[in-house]
Amino acid sequence: MNFSLTRLAFIGATLFTASCAQTVALEKTQREIREPEAATGIEKKEGVLAEKFMVAAANPYATQAGYNVLEKGGSAVDAAIAVQLVLTLVEPQSSGIGGGAFILHWDNANKKMTTFDGRETAPKAATSELFLDENGKAAPWIKAVVGGRSVGVPGVLAGLHKAHEKYGKLAWKELFVDAIELAQNGFVVSPRLSKLIALQYNPGVQQLSEIKNYFHPNGMPVKAGDLLKNPKLAKVYSSLANEGVDVFYNGWIAQNIVNAVQQSEIAPGTLTLQDMKSYVPNEVAPVCGEYRVYNVCGMAPPSSGGVAVIQMLGMLNYFDLAKEPNNATALHLFTQSSRLAFADRNKYIADPSFTDVPVDGLIDKTYLSKRAALISTDTDMGIAKAGTPYGTLAYANDNSIERPSTSHISIVDAAGNAVSMTTSVEMAFGSAVMVDGFILNNQLTDFSLSPKRDGKLVANRVEPLKRPRSSMAPTMVFNQNDNSLALVVGSPGGSRIINYTAQTIIGVLDWGLTPQEAINLPRITNRNRQTTIEKGTDIVKLAPKFEALGHKVSIRDLNSGIHAIKVTKSGLEGGADPRREGKVMGQ
Repeated sequence: MNFSLTRLAFIGATLFTASCAQTVALEKTQREIREPEAATGIEKKEGVLAEKFMVAAANPYATQAGYNVLEKGGSAVDAAIAVQLVLTLVEPQSSGIGGGAFILHWDNANKKMTTFDGRETAPKAATSELFLDENGKAAPWIKAVVGGRSVGVPGVLAGLHKAHEKYGKLAWKELFVDAIELAQNGFVVSPRLSKLIALQYNPGVQQLSEIKNYFHPNGMPVKAGDLLKNPKLAKVYSSLANEGVDVFYNGWIAQNIVNAVQQSEIAPGTLTLQDMKSYVPNEVAPVCGEYRVYNVCGMAPPSSGGVAVIQMLGMLNYFDLAKEPNNATALHLFTQSSRLAFADRNKYIADPSFTDVPVDGLIDKTYLSKRAALISTDTDMGIAKAGTPYGTLAYANDNSIERPSTSHISIVDAAGNAVSMTTSVEMAFGSAVMVDGFILNNQLTDFSLSPKRDGKLVANRVEPLKRPRSSMAPTMVFNQNDNSLALVVGSPGGSRIINYTAQTIIGVLDWGLTPQEAINLPRITNRNRQTTIEKGTDIVKLAPKFEALGHKVSIRDLNSGIHAIKVTKSGLEGGADPRREGKVMGQ
């Protein structure tokens, strides 16, 4: 199914209210964005039921593209590719082909799970001093972000292509049809995209000419309801569809990426054509742990999300959470398990090709039981220290910062195969270096900007060809009795992804909620700092209780973007986060 202008108008109407022929006037949004991707207030969404297949993604255009592929008989991987291509166009602030991704895949026929690491890599010329100034001090994060210096080799296309070679059903070329049509004919700018441009959160959007001209045609920022076309991206997609992924890493697109990075108007980078040619996505085994009567599986390092979610749940295994959803006791225990998981994360997790990462030790039952014993039911523990899963690793704690501009995709196809994929360009609008209609990432700022702390090396420091640590936590849950798939889930949200994902899993598994009900729950986080409660929700009333237990409490917007699909004997149940503009579709 192609996107005609009639289809554009129809989908635009599902997003908003149409009132013009070429552009769609939107109902005035009631959500005030406080930070990239954040919106105050939660407009409840209804869950979706289906019997055959389902896709949940961060924008209705992207969900429709995935649905179209599944309707044609495509696989979960096929649909994920179509979704990512459209997200690059309609949600460029969050993810795109200029970024990276972690992909979980479930092969239902063979009852086998694997993962594809499409994380960016540092250029060969990058060193641990990449973000240090002339005095040897780390540059302010906001100054490190903009320009070519922060760009890593994009990995998402290579990761998806590798997955497609093994699990694709439709032809590679066929997956580009909807994205090309949208790029050529235009898409309706959403309130979220418009607001983020207006906020000027990423200074590079105003400072670098290519991206400024795209988002400010005729000198004015695009507004919600405008019809925005991207012929340059349509050309890129046509080339990729016809010539294959090699043109991105070893052809004219690769050369243009290198030129844009090296000739950036701000902070030129060292990325070379050889860096692009040399990129290899990794297929690796998942990291898995037990929770109640389930097995929970996620990404191995350099993602910290899989290990940290499993650690949190592994510690909470020793406590009874099965009361009403979001009860105060359970939330207190949740914050304490998170403190301990983040303490370990900040010290140990990095690219395992460069660092000894004690994954098995971190998720070992005996180790987690000892960590759980540190949790008090009536007192906040304060800043937790990293444990010693085995041996003594003399690493310093990390000081990297992750921003919440990411996107998550959950898919189950008609054969029961599934994809849980979290994808990102890092900060909103990435490095702000735009080339051929797409934005390049700033993922190198996910490394620790300082290579040493207190005289010790930081595990997650910049090194040539290394992959930066991430908190992305695409997750799948399986029933232990028959190894059947039970839940596909994940979220954007920077380092808070870990908390968002774990809380949603608890909502479904412990509190018996539907995916949508679990997603709708007011959020709470603790990254081994203060306990943060979602502003404008009914758990704000618990703040005095937490403070009485010793918590330092912060109340603010917590903008998750969870997409989840639960697999049941009668079919599929899906949910999309009301805090963003995502949508679930199924048949």
